[in-house]
Amino acid sequence: MTNARVNIDPQFVVGAINRRLFGSFIEHMGRAVYTGIYEPGHPTADDEGFRRDVIDLVRELGVSAIRYPGGNFVSGFQWKDGIGPREQRPRRLNLAWRSIETNQVGLHEFASWTEKVGSELMYAVNLGTADTADALEVLEYANIEKGSTVSEQRIANGRTDAFGIRMWYLGNEMDGPWQLGHSPADDYAKKASRTAKALRQLDPEVELVASGSSHPTMATFPEWDRTVLEYTYDDVDYISCHGYYEEKAGDLGSFLACGVKMDRYLDTVIATADYVKALKRSDKTLNISFDEWNVWYLGDNLRSFPRQADRFYRTDEIEGNDWPETPRLAEDVYSVADAVVVGGLLISLLRHADRVTSASMSMLVNVIAPITTEPGGAAWRQTTFYPFALTSALAHGVALDVRVESDHYETDEHGSVALVDAVATHDADAGRSAVFLVNRSQSDDITVTIDLAALGTTTVLDAQTMADDDISARNTREDPDRVRPSRNPSASTAGSVLTITLPAVSWTAVSLG
Repeated sequence: MTNARVNIDPQFVVGAINRRLFGSFIEHMGRAVYTGIYEPGHPTADDEGFRRDVIDLVRELGVSAIRYPGGNFVSGFQWKDGIGPREQRPRRLNLAWRSIETNQVGLHEFASWTEKVGSELMYAVNLGTADTADALEVLEYANIEKGSTVSEQRIANGRTDAFGIRMWYLGNEMDGPWQLGHSPADDYAKKASRTAKALRQLDPEVELVASGSSHPTMATFPEWDRTVLEYTYDDVDYISCHGYYEEKAGDLGSFLACGVKMDRYLDTVIATADYVKALKRSDKTLNISFDEWNVWYLGDNLRSFPRQADRFYRTDEIEGNDWPETPRLAEDVYSVADAVVVGGLLISLLRHADRVTSASMSMLVNVIAPITTEPGGAAWRQTTFYPFALTSALAHGVALDVRVESDHYETDEHGSVALVDAVATHDADAGRSAVFLVNRSQSDDITVTIDLAALGTTTVLDAQTMADDDISARNTREDPDRVRPSRNPSASTAGSVLTITLPAVSWTAVSLG
């Protein structure tokens, strides 16, 4: 048995936890929209064609905000294709994902769906094949109440009230050679700056996100981010981050420590933004939107990203001149180990809560998602559903800067890494706290002692652990409840000290009050 110690003091605050930290992402890719959230004729479909079983699961997941409609898709998307009578909407070639886009779900439908699930709609504009005028028009359509030709068109299309979208993304992954409209940093930055200025002139209340490097392994990172921010720093509120993680060549030790990789990525982006702040003698501190993050197995099933970026789809399913509707793309089936890593990535995001004030787990349904559906059939929770849902439910108030004393192990990718990682949150108004912990050891349980004296509480309300003797166990259509979190009976207090045993390769959430 190995031991570790966590020290918590509510005076050491990282920052307030913005509810947007528990956002997600839906793109017109694969089955994320069609047979994912939308399936007229499904036994649970409502009067708009949305699957009520999926709505219930999204509510349970605790998703606060949803980025839409892309992603790579947005760089070729004509937003007007998705408004007006459905029978008149065009069928377009989705160049990003080599499929047919029917446009049966557009802005009106998606906004209605986000209202049903209780999430904020965040919208990305096309800065690939479109420009400032197009972005202005969709903002006017969405946010201006009435009186102009464009706003009156929205009313004629059935929406009297404005959508009131606050968060707007200025394109997507524009440093990626796979992206329609890919351009050098200077060119994108000039377009983003003039678009941001125009959008604010139309609606001064919008919050704007500049497109940062699409992955920390890009050769352009972090120079792209520096260049973009030198043009846009005064115009935007956020710079975006995207990060996907996978186990490579059986290197489980490095995979379990992906949180270290995310930490280093975020620290570099923050340092780059703060360099530009100093360069400009600015009083404004820029925040981070980590608007795509998840475990994604790109190596075997899809052509590598971004190492070989000509395709993102399964080459064994889409070939030649085939342009299918709603192909099954990137439908990863997640394991216990994947869920532990997702829990660890959430710890890293909370650890940067002072600067990461928006984040989107990518994606929400079917495509690298915590929720999976079968057309005409069931919807179920993947293993990764649970750490997200529990963290969203418990992490309120502020994130705390905790100190972890733990043995280390060596990884091929990250060097020496602590066996135990942790973060704590504290909600003084509600009198509640939470501790989130990961045990990265592949062989040993670890007993952790947590000093609660400074929190002023010794009551453990609940302790839930994700672990299994088979870390490759998954939830499937045939066995949708194979993996679930379970109560950790080892949690106990003596005086002001909490003791809990973490199984090997596990993620744990402790609720205190």
